[in-house]
Amino acid sequence: MWDSPMHLLIIAIVVLVLFGGRKIPEVMRGLGQGVREFKDGMRGDQPNPNPNPNPNPPTNTPPSTTTPAPTEEKK
Repeated sequence: MWDSPMHLLIIAIVVLVLFGGRKIPEVMRGLGQGVREFKDGMRGDQPNPNPNPNPNPPTNTPPSTTTPAPTEEKK
């Protein structure tokens, strides 16, 4: 398929015409960031969004003070 460097030159010219000289670095930067995030996700190196969720969990919680529901009297 890629028998000669002429194919790559034609593709490079088409990309340059479609995106323009200023847009290509932005596209490549976005592509690089996407690949980097993908690799980090595959390795599991994601930063912990909440490093210490609950530093002091409650040891004794007070009992709930709910009143029982009234029962109907049978006549």
